[in-house]
Amino acid sequence: MGCRILVTGGAGYIGAILVPELLQAGHKVTVIDNFMYGQHTLGHVCSHPDFDVVRGDVRSNETMAPLLKKADIIIPLAAYVGAPLCDRDPVGATSTNKDAVISMVKALSKEQRVLVPITNSGYGVGEKDAMCTEETLMRPISLYGRDKVDAENTIMERGNAISFRLATVFGMSPRMRLDLLVNDFTYRAVHDRFIVLFESHFRRNFVHVRDVARAFLYGINNFEALKGEAYNVGLSEANLTKRELCERIKKQLPKFVIMEAEVGEDPDKRDYIVSNDKIEKTGFKATHSLDSGIAELIKGFTMIRNSRFSNV
Repeated sequence: MGCRILVTGGAGYIGAILVPELLQAGHKVTVIDNFMYGQHTLGHVCSHPDFDVVRGDVRSNETMAPLLKKADIIIPLAAYVGAPLCDRDPVGATSTNKDAVISMVKALSKEQRVLVPITNSGYGVGEKDAMCTEETLMRPISLYGRDKVDAENTIMERGNAISFRLATVFGMSPRMRLDLLVNDFTYRAVHDRFIVLFESHFRRNFVHVRDVARAFLYGINNFEALKGEAYNVGLSEANLTKRELCERIKKQLPKFVIMEAEVGEDPDKRDYIVSNDKIEKTGFKATHSLDSGIAELIKGFTMIRNSRFSNV
């Protein structure tokens, strides 16, 4: 028996992959999105009788109240994603990433379930060679990270929820993003054929967007066993430095030139390695490899050559 699922920001990078999968699994899905990027990423599911869509702002209690009342499950994807975008519009970022979530939680009944994505950038700068687990102290260093951690705390204190701490996502999506690290570097390799790296030793974890969608479906299907906990969701073999990531891309694009700069800083100063053991021990494991994702992106970027697919 399918559930009634409300996906906020459901026309975005993750939602454009997740929503069709939810429908395919037999759920009734309502998406609310402000379509701030002019996207029409869910056009192919408009014929589905169990799909509905609302153009609106998640910060409006008047808009959200009737949608929340009808939902069994809420997946709050709506967000200003990434440190640069949040720094450019901090008021919009906090009101969407944190305040709207707090308002949503206050409107929910105890029976309604929430599956929330946050970023594992909440770990900030990890200790050298030490794995970040779900027990590691969250030390976000960006506005984006701080607001997402606060949102997670609010939702988990309320209960009847699962939090997925997502690694840096990659892969093709109908609502494409070029500002994500793997996507960005691969795009540069395809079109510029060179890159200048700042702080190339910084390390982070990665996960394919389709594995993110799989994680949400897994959470819905195993909610009672997983609820009340946070889980890192990433590709365990992809804890890589920025330099190592570029070398993996270069294996498929040998003409890609990698240069390192002694000056300059990464605006999103994340540096950590992440353990995904907790969710893997429950039976979920990311299956889309980094190398296959890079190959997918190379094909995709044969079709894409402009900057309108970035958040910044």
